[in-house]
Amino acid sequence: MSDHAVLHVRGRVLAGPEDVRDELWVVGGRISYDRPAGAGDVRTVEGWALPGLVDAHCHVGLDAHGPVDADTAEKQALTDREAGTLLIRDAGSPSDTRWTDSREDLPKIIRAGRHIARPRRYIRNYAHEVEPDDLVRHVAQEARRGDGWVKLVGDWIDRDLGDLSPCWPRESVEAAIAEAHRLGARVTAHCFAESSLRDLVEAGIDCVEHATGLTEDLVPLFADRGVAIVPTLVNIATFPRLAAGGDSKFPRWSAHMRRLHERRYDTVRGAYDAGIPVYVGTDAGGSLAHGLVAAEVAELVTAGIPPVDALAATTWAARAWLGRPGLEEGAPADLVVYESDPRADVRVLAAPRRVVLNGRVVE
Repeated sequence: MSDHAVLHVRGRVLAGPEDVRDELWVVGGRISYDRPAGAGDVRTVEGWALPGLVDAHCHVGLDAHGPVDADTAEKQALTDREAGTLLIRDAGSPSDTRWTDSREDLPKIIRAGRHIARPRRYIRNYAHEVEPDDLVRHVAQEARRGDGWVKLVGDWIDRDLGDLSPCWPRESVEAAIAEAHRLGARVTAHCFAESSLRDLVEAGIDCVEHATGLTEDLVPLFADRGVAIVPTLVNIATFPRLAAGGDSKFPRWSAHMRRLHERRYDTVRGAYDAGIPVYVGTDAGGSLAHGLVAAEVAELVTAGIPPVDALAATTWAARAWLGRPGLEEGAPADLVVYESDPRADVRVLAAPRRVVLNGRVVE
């Protein structure tokens, strides 16, 4: 489709969970609900249209060993695009992916800078590894480099303890989160275990990744503070394999990881029932493949979240949370078209009929 062609999306346009329209038009790469006058070259696409899907925990430019080259990062982004993911919150990457911003054929990325971790308390080659006294300085640095987010590693295995434990003293995270907020950035943190969560939430954190350690006593605190979670259930599915690898050396950690995995669905459903915002994220780009957004939505449904709300967690609600438009008048035309109603069966997300990015149909 040429830059000057008009696209007509006809069928059912899900501008919101209950805001269903019969059609929309794409003119100059932007959405219009008014038929353009005198449109000549018109391409029509039929089906059920959704806003471009959101993966709110993804890593472009990163693999299991650390930063990757631009060609590999491009393939990662294209894989996400083909799955219908057109907006990514990159939850930490050591690679500079700013070059993607000029590519209208690649998903839009909201960056959280590079992970910030304690020395020897995270995956090698991923993070800035700093002591607590340097945390505020690095948070300020990544807040300036990112797109309104900063990513901390809140807990990791302590080899002396043989189990997960918090990475930061309470006073350090309080000062770091305050500095990020002063600079206009929100803060999220990788957290598997229970023990780091209260300090982080009471210090003012905005989001927690994974949140497998969320327990009944902590749920009201999250709900009262409006702290979101991104469960990454497709990643949590790997916990039994990880635990098996640590049985001989770190049996306490392995048993803990298995417990967190066993209660994962109850944890997510309990958070949802309490009104904690839950969003879709896959954790792609570390050891996980890209393009898993449909599988993550299906996992949220398996956990007991109603299908429409699981869908919102990767579309309307997720975009609003990240400050990006959906299928609104005048918005960039980033949308995905499906054969049938995804509200009735979220599994349809695994097979996009058409992907439209910046007003162009991706062939």
